[in-house]
Amino acid sequence: MATMIRETKAAPFAELPADVAPAYPKPWPALIITRAEIESEIERLLDLDRRPGQRRASDVVHPSSLQTGLAVTPGLAISINVLRPGEEVELFRDNATRVEFVLRGMGSVAVGSAKLGLAKWSVSSMPSMLKRTYRNDGREPMAWLSYSNSALLQRLGNYYSDERTSIARPPRAERSDVEQRYVAKNAPDFAIAGDGARLRGYEFVTDIEVVENKPLVWPWSETSPHLAAENGDGKRNLLLLVNPATGRRQGTTHSFFAALSRIPAGVNRPVPPRGHKHSSFAVNYHFEGAGESVVDGEHYEWEAGDLMLSAPAWGEHAHGMKACGASVLTVQDHPFHMSIGSLIWQEEMDGPILTLGSEEGQSGYVGPRQIGD
Repeated sequence: MATMIRETKAAPFAELPADVAPAYPKPWPALIITRAEIESEIERLLDLDRRPGQRRASDVVHPSSLQTGLAVTPGLAISINVLRPGEEVELFRDNATRVEFVLRGMGSVAVGSAKLGLAKWSVSSMPSMLKRTYRNDGREPMAWLSYSNSALLQRLGNYYSDERTSIARPPRAERSDVEQRYVAKNAPDFAIAGDGARLRGYEFVTDIEVVENKPLVWPWSETSPHLAAENGDGKRNLLLLVNPATGRRQGTTHSFFAALSRIPAGVNRPVPPRGHKHSSFAVNYHFEGAGESVVDGEHYEWEAGDLMLSAPAWGEHAHGMKACGASVLTVQDHPFHMSIGSLIWQEEMDGPILTLGSEEGQSGYVGPRQIGD
């Protein structure tokens, strides 16, 4: 059979080498998009002629990105969005989820039946398959970053939007007696082999338990008081923005978590001699202060307003802060990897590789290691 496979040119098979480990793809290197570049693009978008209701947005694209799923890293698309004062834009539904961060200005977004107020440095979560209408309610231009898993969905071939095929869902009718028989609560459910395995009716995947997933907002005015403002004030430097709908994954959306960190001014924190690594990527937006990073042996300097792919998946990375301190929004696809069982973490480069969520995790961990802490 093996000989026949090798000789059949059209057969969709590739023989696996007997003694060679699978090759790993080359990771995308770290990348910085500077404040000057972001500000220039915001101004360019604001200057464009647009019909009322037309979008002003650009994607941030890594040089390693392919045409399918233009992105900053394979699992993350980031767009820069702007609105002039008084402008409004309605965006179609799609099956991507988003974390959004306001860079300047103020406004609001109507998502489904909810309306969220947006202000500078606020973070919001946008569930999938809800129409979104953004409005600039202020006197200055409004600009925000939108972090989306649309690029990953495009690469998988299952991204959907009703931009072209708007289909209104009719009101849900009462289920008939026959339909009531074929719902999860009435489906067969058998224990198999005595070790926890189960055999269940197909209704368990077609009639999944509904968990409310609301659009949420974390205003900077409410989050910043919980972050350290002075060295030694007893507050944390790093806190997660958690949507309860994500459960044990502790996500801001089901794909990403967002975290806010603030290192107060006054102490120069150099880059540690070694970093750590994880299978989830990390992208940092530095909105205050300045610092430096070492990613897979390469040194990078960053300052307020810079957006950085600061940790390519499974890339060793370490960060330091200048004496002016720093405030950072970090987005990682940690919840996505936990969902599929691929979330691995190595805190010490000569230490164990942990499968987070499947075994005891990193204990006592409250933030990246700092020399002298």
